[in-house]
Amino acid sequence: MRDACGTFGGRFGQEVEKTRQFYAEKHIRILFLDKRNVLIADEVQGRGTVDHTPVYPREVVKRALELSATAIILVHNHPSGDPTPSRADIDMTKVIIEAAKALDITVHDHIIIGKDGHVSLKGLKLI
Repeated sequence: MRDACGTFGGRFGQEVEKTRQFYAEKHIRILFLDKRNVLIADEVQGRGTVDHTPVYPREVVKRALELSATAIILVHNHPSGDPTPSRADIDMTKVIIEAAKALDITVHDHIIIGKDGHVSLKGLKLI
């Protein structure tokens, strides 16, 4: 099972670099994709503190519907530099997956960006 970085290759790497820029505070970006996995939109959905960014599954799914997206990839940074997912990261991702699934929207992955690399929740088999 490949993570989103392996699946989407170079164009995803560009999106990862955008998130890597925000080390002082936590940011969550959402990549909205069409049925062919072509990027429709790349949007910052939340900005937070060094250890918390509120994410509302209802708003994520609502925006996906507005854009007619059939899939999304969640991307956020850890200002600490350590990309290890927290329990809150995993739980929040699962809630978004369930909300999206009810409306036939697939969550391909959740990528966490650190100082020297990234971690894929899908690659870790956490989702």
